[in-house]
Amino acid sequence: MRRFALILLLSSLFLVLLAGCAGGKAESAAAVEAYLNALVDGQADQLATLSCADWESSAQTELDAFQNVAAQLVDLACGETGKDGETTLVKCSGKITASYNGELQDFPLDDRVYQLVSEGGELRVCGYR
Repeated sequence: MRRFALILLLSSLFLVLLAGCAGGKAESAAAVEAYLNALVDGQADQLATLSCADWESSAQTELDAFQNVAAQLVDLACGETGKDGETTLVKCSGKITASYNGELQDFPLDDRVYQLVSEGGELRVCGYR
């Protein structure tokens, strides 16, 4: 019985540690996914909220490129790839598909690494590499 209790305790500890590690990764990936969703949905206010102060005008420029077109995210999946000082790095897979004059154009997401910084206690997209 003691052995079972020890195994149960160690398993529980492992799961708590694993969940703690995944929490930061999920938060950064969720921030980029929310940013991309706001971009394709044309939500300027939401996009500004999800962008750092230095990136807001660039985010608006990206948003302008998708005005008056039908855009959607296809197979979006994002994950944290590391840190560069205070900057969190996130890479996504999938693409944005947009219809320009009835012609579909794809914009792959896997060629960018999104940079996130903490502003106001929240991770915000602050450009990409």
